[in-house]
Amino acid sequence: GDWDFWVDWKDRRLWVTVLPIMAITFPAAVQSVLWWRYRIAFGATFCVLGLLLGEWINRYFNFWGWTYFPINFCFPSQLIPGAIVLDVVLMVSGSMQLTAVVGGLAFGLLFYPSNWPVIAPLHQPVEYNGMVMTLADLIGYHYIRTGMPEYIRMVEKGTLRTFGKDVAP
Repeated sequence: GDWDFWVDWKDRRLWVTVLPIMAITFPAAVQSVLWWRYRIAFGATFCVLGLLLGEWINRYFNFWGWTYFPINFCFPSQLIPGAIVLDVVLMVSGSMQLTAVVGGLAFGLLFYPSNWPVIAPLHQPVEYNGMVMTLADLIGYHYIRTGMPEYIRMVEKGTLRTFGKDVAP
């Protein structure tokens, strides 16, 4: 969904939980097919690299080529470290069940730390017109996306949601 497109939505809590659950389905399917038929243990990494190539082509031509959004505003998530660990668990254990439990858990747990170096600079607080917000929120405030209801695009006031607990309306 939109959690993977926009920088100002990547710091929300659902991006960390929903995206790894959805993102593991295709790498796990490709990994199982390549393992059962050919005993090749790099299916998840192969699938994620293909997905990443498609995502970058999509970001470049659709987001930059058509609407001129900055490419650092709509970059795809890093899934490669989790896919490598998923393949390593299968290669070492040889068990699909152990890979599903341990490798799937590692895929989900490595998602946020592997994306943190890219997103961390965008969590810096800035003061803009008397409001404190993150740099990602400021970028989202200036690059308005059409077709999105305005009540979703409101920047929260009063607290800095990346450093605080819950987002309060």
